[in-house]
Amino acid sequence: SLIFNSSCWETDFPEKEYTLFDTSFPYSFEYPVYSTVVPDTGILREPFWINIFFPSFAGTIHISYKEVNGNLNKYVEDSRNLAYKHTIKADAIHETVYTNPERQVHGVLYDIKGNAASSLQFILTDSNSHFIRGALYFNAVPDKDSLAPVISFFKEDIVHLMESLNWK
Repeated sequence: SLIFNSSCWETDFPEKEYTLFDTSFPYSFEYPVYSTVVPDTGILREPFWINIFFPSFAGTIHISYKEVNGNLNKYVEDSRNLAYKHTIKADAIHETVYTNPERQVHGVLYDIKGNAASSLQFILTDSNSHFIRGALYFNAVPDKDSLAPVISFFKEDIVHLMESLNWK
């Protein structure tokens, strides 16, 4: 695992610039140009699951997609439980509700403070057909002090992804 020295990160962030992820998937969104979208190759993967990989930062946003068929409450509760599994190492978890009625996108951003393995997680849904869960992980020893500037940098990217999401 990597250990980051925060002093070298504060000036080395790339400019914010985004490009569109628009494929045959049931959703589209904008993601940073300094990242790469790759299919999820994990053993539990399902259709339309992807990873947004940030090679310069050893970070990945894991995105899973589920069709909603009367089971939205289960997906929301499962995702909340996954976020709150980090309370063992977390100092606090802040939930920010997101809603865009025009795009039919509603969600929650979980900002997990402290030395948790995943410091940012989110869910997005249209409440009827689509559900997305995302989680940011770094291939690093969790250290809230050294990762704080990096997490803050990626929080903007996750918020941008949430705000640019469209269902198909």
